[in-house]
This record gives sequence, C-alpha cells and structure tokens, in this order.
Amino acid sequence: MGNTSWTSVSHFVLLGISTHPEEQIPLFLLFLLMYTINISGNFALIILIISTPHLHTPMYLFLSNLALADICFTSTTVPKMLQNIFSPTKAISYMGCLAQTYCFICFAAMENFLLAVMAYDRYIAICHPLRYPMILTGRLCAQMVAVCHVLSHLHALLHTFLMGQLAFCADNRIPHFFCDLYPLMKVSCSSTYLNTLMIQTEGVIVIIGALAFIIASYACVISAVLRIPSANGKWRSFSTCGSHLSVVALFYGTLTWTYFRPLSSYSVIKGRIVTVMYTVVTPMLNPFIYSLRNGDIKGGFRKRMR
Repeated sequence: MGNTSWTSVSHFVLLGISTHPEEQIPLFLLFLLMYTINISGNFALIILIISTPHLHTPMYLFLSNLALADICFTSTTVPKMLQNIFSPTKAISYMGCLAQTYCFICFAAMENFLLAVMAYDRYIAICHPLRYPMILTGRLCAQMVAVCHVLSHLHALLHTFLMGQLAFCADNRIPHFFCDLYPLMKVSCSSTYLNTLMIQTEGVIVIIGALAFIIASYACVISAVLRIPSANGKWRSFSTCGSHLSVVALFYGTLTWTYFRPLSSYSVIKGRIVTVMYTVVTPMLNPFIYSLRNGDIKGGFRKRMR
C-alpha cells in the first residue's frame, strides 16, 4: 500500500443506472434509441456540411467538429452501458476503465473548447462583419481546431494519470454506468486530495475560462446588436446566436452541477441522472437545435432531399 499506483483489482463492476431487473429492457431500448438518433443526426450534419459548398465557412467547420466530438463523446460510454445491461458480470477491465475515463474527459473538453471557438466566430461575424473573411481565414480556423484537440488531450492526460495513481482495494463496484471521475474516487482506498484539487483548480479554469470567454463574446454581440436601428436586423442577428446559446446552457448547466462541488457532497444517484443529460441527451439534441434554427442548414438539407 506504500506505492500509490498499486491496485488489487483487475476489473471494475459498472452497476449501471438501475439494478432493478424489470427496468433493464426499457432502459436498453431508451438508450439505444437515443444513441441511434445521436449518431445518425450528427453524422448527417457532418455529411451535409461537407457536401454543400455554401456551408464551407468557419462557423460550419466548427459545427462539423462539434458534431464529430458529440459522436465520439457518446460512443465512449453508451455502447459499453448497453452491453452491460444484459451482461451477468457488468465488468470493465482496469485499463479499459482508465481508457474510458481518458476518452470521456477528452471529448467533453473538446466540446467545451469548440463552444468557446464558436462564440468567437459569432463575435467576429456580428461585431466585425466586413473584416470577417480577413480575420477568420481557413488557416486560422484550422489552427484553432488543432489547438482545441491538443488542449483536450493534455487535459484528459492529466486527470487520467492522477486517476491511475489511486489505489483500489476490495470494493470494485462503481454505482454508475461508466468510469466517471467522482464515482471512481468514491471507491478508492487511497487519498483523493490531489485529484479533487486538480478538478477544482485546473478543471475549473478549463471550464469556467471557456464559459467566461463565451459570456464576454456574447456581451459584445448584444452590445453591437442593440445598436442596430431596425427590429428586423436585431432579430436576424440574434437568431444566428440562439442555437449556440441553447447548447451552451444545456452543456455547462449540467457539467458545472456535477463537478464543481466537494467530493463529500457528491450524490451518485443524482450524479447519474445529470450525467445522462450532458453525455447522452445534449449530444443527441445538438444537431436538431442547430438545424431547426438555422436557415442555411435547412436550405442545404432541402436541396439534398430534392
């Protein structure tokens, strides 16, 4: 026990959302339906953006990357959860658990950074419309997406490395449907002080930093829109931001509720429900939110259907 990387468990048991046998089939069908909608909706959005020339703009480049991140984000957790519903052991290997943790954190951070980049895109488009093509060049957009990828992997690497240093003794049952940070820390038999400290410092900086950037961007956007004399012009400007703000509210509302609290006050039951919101429900809704409130997407879709 002196070596903090020592563990006596070769696998964990993911207890899932519910342990009641009569709820397993309804849960399986519900999550299978949501996962299918998520994959097909986001994949259709990516194909539409790639195949429609007038959608080859910075905003839709970022949106296609967000859709890809949503597919990967949900695919990290849901397929294993669906498999475990009918599995007698509900087991995941130790290394598989760490890999799932890494991928989950990585794609959550990716969505976080991409939402910030998309807010910057809206700021330039509304506050500096004449300079938009000169500022957001293809090269700069590619660099911003690349930075989002690098920062996401570094963020995930830090927290997964710290998780790998924890000791896990007799109890290997995780009352969750995937290897999330707080449920894993709850079953650890070594000190989780450093892990909690990094979640509430570095994690807060990553999440709140991006959120503060989004808020500052939209404060400038609102200020610019209010100076537009016509009501029609104001509505047109605000309508281009509505879908993005809806996704921001869903994502950050559930994420901050889950992680920005002390480990001692974390409730596994409530945590499972809120986690489903930002890991399954929000990625499923994103393509519909962006499509239903976006004339370019709807126009491109109608052309493809014809």
